[in-house]
Amino acid sequence: MAAANPAKTLQDEVTCPICLDYFKNPVSLDCDHSFCRACITQCWRGLTADISCPQCRRTFPQGNLRPNRQLRSIVDAARELRLQAWREPAAERLCEKHQEPLKLFCREDEILICLVCDRSKGHQGHTVIPAEEAAEEFQERLQAHLKTLRAEREKLLELKVSREETSQEYLKWTVAERQKIVAEFQQLQQFLEEQEQLLLVQLEKLDRMIVKARTETLTKLSVQISRLSERIWELEGKCQKPGSEFLQDVRSTLSRCEKGQAQKPEEMAPELEEQVRGFSQKAIALSEILREFKGTYGGWRRESETVEEEWRWSIAKVTLDPATVHPNLIPSEDGKCVKWTGTMQPRTNTPERFDYQPCVLGHEGFTLGRHFWEVEVGNGSCWGVGVARESVSRKGWISLSPKGGIWALQWWGGEFQALTDPRIPLPLRPPSRIRVCLDCDGGQVTFIDAGAETPIFSFPPGSLPGERIRPWI
Repeated sequence: MAAANPAKTLQDEVTCPICLDYFKNPVSLDCDHSFCRACITQCWRGLTADISCPQCRRTFPQGNLRPNRQLRSIVDAARELRLQAWREPAAERLCEKHQEPLKLFCREDEILICLVCDRSKGHQGHTVIPAEEAAEEFQERLQAHLKTLRAEREKLLELKVSREETSQEYLKWTVAERQKIVAEFQQLQQFLEEQEQLLLVQLEKLDRMIVKARTETLTKLSVQISRLSERIWELEGKCQKPGSEFLQDVRSTLSRCEKGQAQKPEEMAPELEEQVRGFSQKAIALSEILREFKGTYGGWRRESETVEEEWRWSIAKVTLDPATVHPNLIPSEDGKCVKWTGTMQPRTNTPERFDYQPCVLGHEGFTLGRHFWEVEVGNGSCWGVGVARESVSRKGWISLSPKGGIWALQWWGGEFQALTDPRIPLPLRPPSRIRVCLDCDGGQVTFIDAGAETPIFSFPPGSLPGERIRPWI
């Protein structure tokens, strides 16, 4: 193996790994890696927590920099050696063929030549200039390249620092998110434990109430059964007596039978029924919370309850607003379906109703949070699905685009499009079920193939206005 170049080794030892130049005011970290003070300070700019070494990634307290005076002396010595090497005159080079000084430069061959070479046939007709003049010319060209390279290096250094800052910000974000997740799960665990104890205590109380009510009911029924048994025995004995004896006091016997009919006890005491109903509602609420949790951390939820937390997506119960439906559209009684008809229906032309474009709005509106709902489009020949702002125009021709207050997808004339301005053709067949995802806080709407769970199209964040947004079909 060839021995390492001592000059190259020395050059690496006195070069800052950030700016790739000689160390300037070098400082060392606890990991013994050294940097220019200005370079490492700029690298850590804006960081308030613990910082890390750009080379080994070990973390240290902020401001823990040790001046490296020994390294500074080595750098000064290396720089002086380099300057001396440049200042020392080089030995005059001779032509290998004629042993004459190389004082001329041939432009065509781009080599140094001597006076004898200049008169030879090999350089006849070539442009030859003094070596000093050629050196100045090439020095200018190299200096220009050097300037360009230094500018490019500065840009890369700035990019390196920027990327390092971005990485540090991301790491700070992951630390904060990790702490947030741990805290939230601790709160969730505490909440579940409290709910478990509360429900078990209430269930035990219900057990006692049910046992007490059962005992009271069975006691009452046993008393009435005993009385009825005595009455039945009395009447059976009466019926077996001869006619003359049977008719004695028969009216009194009938009167006692009519007055002594058993009364059926209540099914359940009102208080007990209320307790059971209340406990059942609490159990259902807990089940809904658990389903919300599973949906939030396990993908898109399909539950039908709306959740208010901003970090959750909640499925919205969307129904169609009959006050907005176009006369050529017929909504179902439950407000969940609509179909086209060629015959205009007799409807009052109110300000809320669309009278030109065959549209209908959802009854629900959203201003905060994240919500989604699914629309079954089937294999219809034409349809549109999306959202619209509350103030969208209802009369006359309207622009089916964000300029007109509508953010939607459309299947029309065998073409699947995003209703942008201009419209964007979508290179796929429309699915039979589309999920509309509305992020009111981010001002964005996204469409997803609900069957394949793959994205279709997203309008950019901030494209929706801050006003109330309603489903649109």
